[in-house]
Amino acid sequence: MRYLVTGASGMLGRDLQAALAAREVTALGRADLDVTDADAVTAAVADHDVVVNCAAYTKVDDAEAEEDAAYAVNAVGPANLAAACARSGARLVTISTDYVFDGRATEPYAEDRPRDPINAYGRTKAAGEEFALEAHPDGTFVVRTAWLYGAHGANFAHTMLRLAASKDTWSVVDDQLGQPTWTGDLARRIVAMLDADAPAGIYHGTNAGAATWYDFARAVLAENGLDPERITPTTSSAFVRPAPRPAYSVLGHAAWPRAGLEPMRDWRTALADATASGVFAAE
Repeated sequence: MRYLVTGASGMLGRDLQAALAAREVTALGRADLDVTDADAVTAAVADHDVVVNCAAYTKVDDAEAEEDAAYAVNAVGPANLAAACARSGARLVTISTDYVFDGRATEPYAEDRPRDPINAYGRTKAAGEEFALEAHPDGTFVVRTAWLYGAHGANFAHTMLRLAASKDTWSVVDDQLGQPTWTGDLARRIVAMLDADAPAGIYHGTNAGAATWYDFARAVLAENGLDPERITPTTSSAFVRPAPRPAYSVLGHAAWPRAGLEPMRDWRTALADATASGVFAAE
């Protein structure tokens, strides 16, 4: 079995390489493969059995003014990969986001909930899902995730620890609810999904439970032996950004049991293990 990981130099891409360390893996970063180039994608996919697409335009605020650039990577890229996989017979896992939903729900979003994004980034990721599933319906796995943190890239948890080193107190929003997710857990879940020969379709790859950014920030400090009382709550109106954020980003996990797998573990347990494993060692 030969695996291709695109966007391999990113936070999730690097943890995927670790999760696949004992297997035959081709790891291509952005400099190695432009997923918007259909010919280059076809050549890269050839002779691989599984493609995991971590390539993405993730600058949420910049996407409001650069939607065409975001669309090229987030929509055209998965379309190219799905078409190439359909021709070669490879399975495709493409990573998506909670931002395909509007954030106005009051209960976890089911995998089959209609897409309704509220910003440019979400629109481009929703299009990428649609294109990939249409081009390769029997072999595409869309894995939606959210609030990622890990050892190999900039993320909210690392930012909180950097602030702790330079500030006595600071504020974090307490009116956006989601699911902090360790990239190490997500990488291992993607591999488990493929090993289990799960059916193609949409899966929600987030750690279980729910938290606000304020809850998450306090937990990060506490796990690292710092005083969480240094963080005070505030509202989203205090941090106005170009792209609107969904207020509710909790995803349901019904697809995992249907595939014979348990939902991913609680975010607090994952955070404790991530911290113990040295995810924040450089901070």
